[in-house]
Amino acid sequence: MKIAVPTKQNNQIDDHFGHCSFYTIFSISEENKVMAETILKSPQGCGCKSNIASDLTKMDVKIMLAGGIGDGAINKLAQQNIRVIRNCKGEVHSLVEAYLAGKLKDGGASCASHSHHEDGHVCNH
Repeated sequence: MKIAVPTKQNNQIDDHFGHCSFYTIFSISEENKVMAETILKSPQGCGCKSNIASDLTKMDVKIMLAGGIGDGAINKLAQQNIRVIRNCKGEVHSLVEAYLAGKLKDGGASCASHSHHEDGHVCNH
């Protein structure tokens, strides 16, 4: 399995899926451990209007950990069988570890304010 995270400088998740600098792609073992990571340059423009969903599918990505993401992009990813966990914040390696440990939950589409669980990675309403 592979997990994609829209990334900006300093290995932080980008707050806007379609405007990230690149995607960090994490290869996950059957034991839920990170085996490798690669970088996929982000296409320019809106995520819902790019080919990023099909590009990620070709790389066997099954999960997208996203900050802010619109319905159009979510729908395109869902059509490619990529599950999106929304409203994530923080350092990408920590986010992936939190997801693998079962500590990261979807924050919902209309997250206006962020109040976090003790692990600091979940938008909770």
